[in-house]
Amino acid sequence: MGLSVIILAAGQGRRMRSRLPKALHALAGRPLLEHVYHSAAQLPRARIYIVHGHGGERVRESLSALKAEWIEQRQQLGTGHAVRQVLPQLKPGDTILILYGDVPLITAHTLSRLVEAAGDRGVGLLTATLNDPSGYGRILRDDKGRVAGVVEEQDADEAQRAIREVNTGMMALRCADLARWVSQLDNRNNQREYYLTDIIAMAVKEGAPVAAIPPGSVYEVMGVNDRAQLAQLERYYQMVQAQHLMQQGVTIVDPARFDLRGELEAGGDVFIDINVVLEGRVCLGSNVRIEANNVIRDARIGDDAVIRPNCVIDGAVIGRGARVGPFARLRPGAVLAEDSRVGNFVEVKKSRIGRGSKVNHLSYVGDSEIGRDCNVGAGTITCNYDGANKHETIIGDDVFIGSGTQLVAPVKVGDGATVGAGTTLTRDAPPGQLTLSRAPQRSVRGWKRPGKNSAKKK
Repeated sequence: MGLSVIILAAGQGRRMRSRLPKALHALAGRPLLEHVYHSAAQLPRARIYIVHGHGGERVRESLSALKAEWIEQRQQLGTGHAVRQVLPQLKPGDTILILYGDVPLITAHTLSRLVEAAGDRGVGLLTATLNDPSGYGRILRDDKGRVAGVVEEQDADEAQRAIREVNTGMMALRCADLARWVSQLDNRNNQREYYLTDIIAMAVKEGAPVAAIPPGSVYEVMGVNDRAQLAQLERYYQMVQAQHLMQQGVTIVDPARFDLRGELEAGGDVFIDINVVLEGRVCLGSNVRIEANNVIRDARIGDDAVIRPNCVIDGAVIGRGARVGPFARLRPGAVLAEDSRVGNFVEVKKSRIGRGSKVNHLSYVGDSEIGRDCNVGAGTITCNYDGANKHETIIGDDVFIGSGTQLVAPVKVGDGATVGAGTTLTRDAPPGQLTLSRAPQRSVRGWKRPGKNSAKKK
């Protein structure tokens, strides 16, 4: 018996007040729908079908990498109608698992329990008991405590609305049963929609066992209907990630001011200060110190490195014992060797900085190779772009570049060379020599600074 997963993601999400389809709004840097997909994809041999509608082509194009069958629901006539669009694609002997693209924190563990609860002929129904059940359908039980049906809030009476056990909409059942019951749905309700939840009463009527199981956490079943709910789930998700990292030995100064929007691999005794945002895939060695207000994306940072406050690091590799910042920017292709230094207001792009070399102040290094034990003075820039093409600057070992220097690429500076402050280097500088270019300095005797014209004032 196979497993087919239907993810319903055709809703318009009007309360988001956005031109972006709700399924594409991000939680922890990934679209809501992608979170649901990845949980479902962890189930063995699962075939995944995604029902899209509002903004469907945009959703499908944005998530084209997902291994799923895309089914269009051209008219949004309810969840029962959405499932009906998928039925022709399903295998009669399969178990069907129904999920929602705006419930992003559902876990594979809970889904496995839900499929198991359905058994060979029953229905597994995911329910939750909430302090405030507003907005959810309520679970109706008979006098023996067995599930008898589901009533949507819009159709519930006062006593039913007082029920705190709610239907999450997620269920598992046999394909043959699903097809039979969906064919019997009607839209005689306040919303004039085909409610998938009506099949629970049909199952009960036929004597099919309905097993209601709870999630591991109520956050697993919380949907996103507006931006406030999205923010609430974001903070919960980040807190869970922070707790997991702290259990692994990472110090996070304030978990409420920490964001991981991707994957983090961390060695021992890593320190992360407040307002740090990690995106993509980030690898931190042991004893790495990340100070406050840093954004780090797709980067590898070696053992004992220190990232001082207010840096942006994107696609860079930082060696053991290196120091970066404060207020530095490392762009894709930046590679800092062991014990190198990049200081305040320095930007490095597609360049390698050798072991023990320093670029400490107010400089731009692009498309460059800097050797070992070099010092690049304040205000130095590599002029790597001629308006059409990029060119390389090559700097050897043990080079001293004076402050305020412009290195007009393509240009090379030999080992042991010194480039005088204020130089505009347009030709190669030979090794072991001083190279400089300065206009002669002169002073004008008797010169007076202009004053303001008092006649103009009048």
